[in-house]
Amino acid sequence: MVVAAVIVGCVVLAVLAFLVPRLSRHPERGTQRTLGAGARAGGKAPGILGRIFSKPFHSSSRAVSRSGSAGRRSRGRMPF
Repeated sequence: MVVAAVIVGCVVLAVLAFLVPRLSRHPERGTQRTLGAGARAGGKAPGILGRIFSKPFHSSSRAVSRSGSAGRRSRGRMPF
């Protein structure tokens, strides 16, 4: 369920970044903040479990960042 939510969030951010690049920054930062809170909460587990629990949130945050930047980059490459 969480994986599907992250995928949908990435797609929505990519489309939003393509259509309105400036307005896409705020939702991207909000998503990053939410995923960062999950990573911090998972990181409080003791020892190696903390890294294991926080890793999915870090990789999801990276995916959100990549999808937003890819949408803005492709918008910049448009010929018109």
